[in-house]
Amino acid sequence: MGDGDARRQLVLVDGRSGAGKTQWASELAERSNSALLSLDDLYPGWDGLDAGSWQAYQRGIAPWAQGRTARLRTWDWSRGAWGALRDIGPEQSLIVEGCGALSRFSAPHATARYWLEADDEVRKQRALERDGDTFRPHWLRWALQEDRFYRLHRSRDLADSIIRT
Repeated sequence: MGDGDARRQLVLVDGRSGAGKTQWASELAERSNSALLSLDDLYPGWDGLDAGSWQAYQRGIAPWAQGRTARLRTWDWSRGAWGALRDIGPEQSLIVEGCGALSRFSAPHATARYWLEADDEVRKQRALERDGDTFRPHWLRWALQEDRFYRLHRSRDLADSIIRT
């Protein structure tokens, strides 16, 4: 996503929890002046990986790829309920990051697909440092959703680049 490239681009950044996706994608979005959509804002609670991924595709990526405004409902984690709407215009490039960003549905629309990975111990330490006791009781529950999703979609295999963090 070079500065002189006027063509809209869709970049997908996926990997397991704690792999470094949010930081890596945030830096890329800043450098490229792209809109950033984090799936953390779309998961409807701790059992919502599939629902967040599907919303990102159905209400985000698909309309955006068709040149329309993406309109997504965000999840308010503090209230445990749906929150504000977020619109992303079709005029700028888009980076979608999070567990479930790279799926059989989203991959064909992307101009770049990244899989980030780190050792299990490093990922768990990062995730717990980031989210603290909020995430601790949900670590295994979330990991099982990741296992299922990544077996179904083969997300790592869909990536153009694999980055160790």
